[in-house]
Amino acid sequence: MSLSRYVARRLGQSLFTLLGVVTITFLLVNAAPGDPVRIFIGPSADASAIAAMRAQFGLDQPIHIRYVKYLLSVAQGDLGQSINYRVPVTQKILERLPATLLLVASSFTFAIATAVPIGVLSAKRRNHLSDHVFRIFGLIGVSTPSFWIGLLLIIILTYHLGLLPATGLVMPWAAPSAVDHATTRLDVLYQSGIHLIMPTLTLGTLQMAAIMRIERSSMLEVLNQEYVSLARAFGVPERTILRKHAFRNAQLPVLTVIGLNLTTALGGSVLTETVFSINGIGTLIITGVNARDYPLILGTTLFYASLFVVGVLITDVLYAYLDPRISYGDEN
Repeated sequence: MSLSRYVARRLGQSLFTLLGVVTITFLLVNAAPGDPVRIFIGPSADASAIAAMRAQFGLDQPIHIRYVKYLLSVAQGDLGQSINYRVPVTQKILERLPATLLLVASSFTFAIATAVPIGVLSAKRRNHLSDHVFRIFGLIGVSTPSFWIGLLLIIILTYHLGLLPATGLVMPWAAPSAVDHATTRLDVLYQSGIHLIMPTLTLGTLQMAAIMRIERSSMLEVLNQEYVSLARAFGVPERTILRKHAFRNAQLPVLTVIGLNLTTALGGSVLTETVFSINGIGTLIITGVNARDYPLILGTTLFYASLFVVGVLITDVLYAYLDPRISYGDEN
């Protein structure tokens, strides 16, 4: 099966996954207590105003009709209009998307850049002191909630030491006039960096610990293979074995963890953005839930589900690139 046919088939399967996500989310938000119209206009509004707003957002219609209409709108690329913000949901997502992408990208960069070399070093020096230290650090990392790490960093680095700001996120491309304590582009980059350190550590620690543990286990498994023992018997230097014969073959499980951790990072960004008051999609979801903003909850959930599906698909395609023995579903 060719790559294009494989991708097309997986995209077709993904549509059913996204349909399930939309259906479950739609039923849950409509079953949750609370009236979005009364929350928005307040309890003192008269009945005519409430009825007019219900009609405006289609909330006066039966749930099955609203469900079908929502599916048709999504099929046309329309995620509806936010009840709380009174603007299209797509517009709000695009406004908040850069902050979330910057946070997730920085945390994954930190996680991969630290976890892979530490995992390789830990496997190379198995049962040495450094290996034990890295294993304990990894166990603590996967066992500690990310929001607790964020609160701990704020208490130490902001409250006691006064080194880093605890709230907000400065985008690197922001105008210097719109950023406090910044007059040049270099000042903006500096402010962006110091605002990003603690959220990156908060969101990236769990990813780093999980990737490091898998990297170590995978490297140990490969280093115990017979072809590695044969290479050692022929006098191949250990560094060459690690770099040319073991490292690439050990990356398939690591790639799986990185791909699947994408959804963990997106889910963790909700808590991280809340802890550090970052205006990303995570805080947008929280706002939607608090306001019972049905279109906003459905739109952001569908957006996150789509990112996860794309991440898994990219992971599967990279599998075949790293290991030519893996085919795209060909029976032969």
